[in-house]
Amino acid sequence: MRNLRLLRTGGCRSAAAPGTPQCFCLTGELGTVLVGSQHGLLELGPAGDSVTREVSLTADGFMPEDGSGCIVGIEDLPEQECVCVATAAGDILLCNLSTKQVECVGSVDSGLSTMSWSPDQELVLLATGEQTLIMMTKDFEPITEKQIHQDEFGEGKFVALGWGKKETQFHGSEGKQAAHRKQTEVSPTSAWDDGKPRVTWRGDGQFVAVSAVCPETGARKVRVWNRELVLQSTSEPISGLEQALSWKPSGNLIASTQEKPNRHDVVFLEKNGLLHGEFTLPFQKGQVKVNELLWNADSTILAIWLEDLKVENSNPNSYVQLWTTGNYHWYLKQSLHFGNLEENQLVSLLWDRENPYRLHVLCQGWHYLSYDWHWTTDRGMGENSQHVANVAVIDGDKVLVTAFQHAVVPPPMCTYELQLQQAVNQVAFHTDPKRSGDIAVLDADNKISAYRYGQSTMNDPTVRFGAVGGNGFKAAVETPYLDKTYRVDASSDNSEVMNPLGLRFLTWLPDDSFLVVGQGRHAAQSVLHHLTAVPHVAEAEEERLNLRLSVPLDGEVISLCCSPVTKTVALQLADRRILKYLWEASTPVLEPWRTNNGCAVQFPCPCVQTSITRISGEEMILGLTDRCRFFVNDTEVASNITSFATYDEFLLVTTNSHTCQCFCLKNTSVKALQTGLSSAAAPNSETLRKVERGSRIVTVVPQNTKVVLQMPRGNLETVHHRALVLAQIRKWLDRLMFREAFQCMRKLRINLNLLYDHNPKVFLENAETFIRQIESVNYLNLFFTELKYCLSILTAHVKKSPPELEVALQKVHDLRESITPDVKAVSAEEALKYLLFLVDVNELYDYSLGTYDFDLVIMVAEKSQKDPKEYLPFLNKLRKMETNYQRYTIDRHLKRYTKALEHLSKCGPEHFSEFLNLVKDQNLYCEALKLYPCSTQEYKDISDAYGEYLIRKQLYEQAALILARAGIFTKALDAFQNSGSWQQALCMASRLGYTKDKLSSLARSMAGKLVEQRKHAEAAILLEQYTQDYEEAVVLLLEGALWEEALRLIHKYGRLDILETNFKPAILEAQKSQLIFLDSQKTAFLRHKSRLQVVRELKEKACESLQDYEMPNCPGLDLFSETSSVVTTSDMNSKYSQSNSRISARSSKNRRKAERKRYSLKEGSPFEDMALLEALGETVRAVETVKGDIHILLKQLVLFGYDEQAGALQQVLEEVLQLMESSIPEIWTPDLQQNSVSPVLGPNSTANSIMAAYQQKRMVTPVVQDPELLIPPKLNKNLQWKLHLLQ
Repeated sequence: MRNLRLLRTGGCRSAAAPGTPQCFCLTGELGTVLVGSQHGLLELGPAGDSVTREVSLTADGFMPEDGSGCIVGIEDLPEQECVCVATAAGDILLCNLSTKQVECVGSVDSGLSTMSWSPDQELVLLATGEQTLIMMTKDFEPITEKQIHQDEFGEGKFVALGWGKKETQFHGSEGKQAAHRKQTEVSPTSAWDDGKPRVTWRGDGQFVAVSAVCPETGARKVRVWNRELVLQSTSEPISGLEQALSWKPSGNLIASTQEKPNRHDVVFLEKNGLLHGEFTLPFQKGQVKVNELLWNADSTILAIWLEDLKVENSNPNSYVQLWTTGNYHWYLKQSLHFGNLEENQLVSLLWDRENPYRLHVLCQGWHYLSYDWHWTTDRGMGENSQHVANVAVIDGDKVLVTAFQHAVVPPPMCTYELQLQQAVNQVAFHTDPKRSGDIAVLDADNKISAYRYGQSTMNDPTVRFGAVGGNGFKAAVETPYLDKTYRVDASSDNSEVMNPLGLRFLTWLPDDSFLVVGQGRHAAQSVLHHLTAVPHVAEAEEERLNLRLSVPLDGEVISLCCSPVTKTVALQLADRRILKYLWEASTPVLEPWRTNNGCAVQFPCPCVQTSITRISGEEMILGLTDRCRFFVNDTEVASNITSFATYDEFLLVTTNSHTCQCFCLKNTSVKALQTGLSSAAAPNSETLRKVERGSRIVTVVPQNTKVVLQMPRGNLETVHHRALVLAQIRKWLDRLMFREAFQCMRKLRINLNLLYDHNPKVFLENAETFIRQIESVNYLNLFFTELKYCLSILTAHVKKSPPELEVALQKVHDLRESITPDVKAVSAEEALKYLLFLVDVNELYDYSLGTYDFDLVIMVAEKSQKDPKEYLPFLNKLRKMETNYQRYTIDRHLKRYTKALEHLSKCGPEHFSEFLNLVKDQNLYCEALKLYPCSTQEYKDISDAYGEYLIRKQLYEQAALILARAGIFTKALDAFQNSGSWQQALCMASRLGYTKDKLSSLARSMAGKLVEQRKHAEAAILLEQYTQDYEEAVVLLLEGALWEEALRLIHKYGRLDILETNFKPAILEAQKSQLIFLDSQKTAFLRHKSRLQVVRELKEKACESLQDYEMPNCPGLDLFSETSSVVTTSDMNSKYSQSNSRISARSSKNRRKAERKRYSLKEGSPFEDMALLEALGETVRAVETVKGDIHILLKQLVLFGYDEQAGALQQVLEEVLQLMESSIPEIWTPDLQQNSVSPVLGPNSTANSIMAAYQQKRMVTPVVQDPELLIPPKLNKNLQWKLHLLQ
């Protein structure tokens, strides 16, 4: 709910220069601009009104002297201290502005149409006249050259998975006929399109998009290339796609424009070339053309440069629009109308790289303009008006107003909207607190429309309801009406400069006059205009505002604010000075803002948001910079503030630490405020509350305690800040408004004791008023219940899970120890009796003992029925003990072993044996280790015991880690060996100082264990690296079929004889083994497949014979049981059903045995078909698993010339895979897979659904507990296992 407010503007005409500007760029030096014309380069100074340096390109013949030359690209290269220029003739020039030397670093015979540098200036992309792209380094070394127009899609081509046909897909409202409709041809580009390629880089410079006109279709296509100029993707065919192109710096979208049959859209493409969203421009089709699109540096604003198309006998109008988005809605925030004069036609516009909200504009008449914007929330600032807390949002020619006093309406919806005739640039609420809902709107035509409340009875057609309206509903929200529209006559004397946004900081003063800031005669000067309404003339078509006063300022005004309470107006200049405008004087004057001490106030940094408030009675000015620094007068009080708002006597801020803080300014000081913002407040402090990350204040609703926050994604949240709530409650109580206070406290769960505690004397004197206002008996009971709250608190602690009996007992003890007890409060004896009523006395006694407070223990014991002989001797014995040992004894008695361990550890080394025994008895090893430093002997002893405990649990690796950490390396080595962690075992051997022979023996021992675990690669590493027995390592690698690693070792040690003795025989043997394996799998697959077909045919015949059988009498009675028998048996034999019922009653061990034997391959067995499906699936997966191994084996066979054996193996595997691939649809039929998704029987089945399935012959497939058997196994076709040289 923010708008773009113009912070400052710079505009001037430079000194006379030859020719007309063609393009420009920004330099590394602050404020200077480089402009290219048909004659050369000019550098404009920071003010933009003087040529500081100039380089001629016609003198050396790089540009023709007749003015027909054209510069197609210009880029400042700070590292090389020169400027790169590309001409249409094809020259690439480096110009040094200091020495005025020009060097031609390259030339393209066909000419150049575009030059675009990457954001990091490491690469440059050239588009030539022959429709090619040339990628070069920053040193102009060519990387590659490619044709712009490619037939291929690119590396990111989509993979067609083959899911369904076009005819079977859902086509929405278009209907089935859409599937048969031929795709319309893409229409060619517009007639005004210049046909030149457009280039835009992604923000990180990794990809570049190029838009070019396709020579075949005449339509534009967008292609995305990487830094090596490899095509990544091509846009889908888009009819009417236009020339503008800009890649969002954040990288997710590419913006362009599209002319549709009935509208003109800005469209967004993803990197893969697909469209992803759009919004419609506020123009009719064919009314304008879009020359360029530009994103600002932080991707929050999209600038659009447009021109009129249908213009006769005059130049077209030029426009620049600024669009932003929030909550998936695009808002037109600013419209700059440059008119139709030829000298004001735009040449180019650029966003600043350093300041993301600064826009640079260059016109044909050598006019240079710059605009600085910032975000602002336009809200009403009144407190007593009925129309407070209104927030206005600009959206093109509409102003969306949300009345938060009535309802929190989330954007982009609103309470009502104002329809203007022109695009809106500024809105201002009335600064009179009683008329804070009135709105003044400044549009792009420099007209101010004033909307007021309350004086008109007619509905205004320019005002309509938003989210609160609707058919059949009457909105309870009052809307304003358009009172008057004023023409502003405050143009600057410097009329030679065309500035579409010549007025800024519109402010509606309490006396109905207006303040605006205009541009002075020089770039660094502003003029404050005070405007008053002129009496209306009957013949005049519109009202006019007259200049009451124009005050020139020696400096740029960058903010203006007015206090609705004190009516003070403050201006901030660019040099950070603060001025006060005394507008109520007979002759208004400007004077420096001074403190009570007479010192002039100057902000340490320029602020983008200012406000006036009172702190301890002194009027002060608040300022917030774009870097989150917050100032009060000239004092910086915080550096992490993201937004702030003042309300009444309160200051609310949001911070980077995701909090919202509220401070009362009535009785505080700047130093106290600084301390409160710099230090972290207590979690339960009423001044602070947590908010969502990135929250910003939208507005505060007066007299309602609501604070409206907006999240980064655009949604709203309403919070009731405790400080505001308590302040409002206190006001209500001071005014004896008990009903309002009670309702607020009950709604926001504030303790009702505050009704009495705020002022007990006043409350008791007005008790009758309180009762009359509350009325409800239930509410009065609620109030009285919270007054006597002690017993309720005790109940809450007791009833918690787990119960907090110790806390409850401590509160009873506090009541007993109270020095000044309240006569109306609950006594300790009453509280203890109540507690004994809720809790068993023995349990409460144990908990009281656990507090180590013997007075409390005796207090509990005295109130119970315990005999003193039971507890006094025990307590006396405890009293004689040392404190820590005493508490250890109590904790052990209460079986609180963790606490007992902690107290015992403080009793000294003489009790450590007792400590260790307790640790071992209760397995409290982890807790014990935390009680001693790791360097102590106690820590080592505990670790030793812990390691032995873990070894007994067979947790060898964890035991080894504990032992190693404590320095017990011998035991740690054994534990690492047992866990298989051979690397750690070798580390322990190193710590123990093993000799080379001993280390070799250890490695050989571990290698043997690894071979048993089929870890041949790891065993080979041990033998090679630690025993130097590389021959045995090679043998192990061959045994594990790790051919390539074995080959590496053979060549590493130069033992080529092993190739003949071991390697070649091993791979030939492996080839034979794989052939035997594949043959066996193929045979089994064919046998199971054949048998499955027979079983299915038998089942189908049995099902058909059952269908032909008609049951006598009433067949419907036994419908479910008959169909169930079909489902649960495969051959209609009841003996299996009886057998299964007996199995369910057996022991769990027998049940698991029956589960394993459920699917049997024995012919005629129940679920034989499921057993066959299981066996076939396992066969397919087994063959699929060996593809990778066979691929590696094939490479070794080919490497050593065994092409025949390799070809045979490849052919056999290919035949087996083809057999399985062709057989899978026959084995796992579509009906079978459908049955796995929607079974016939189940909790959602009915007799009718079962009978319908039975009649459709779906009962052939049995219901099984493993539906995954009905899903066909997947074949990985992405694994390229075949060698093409064997085909």
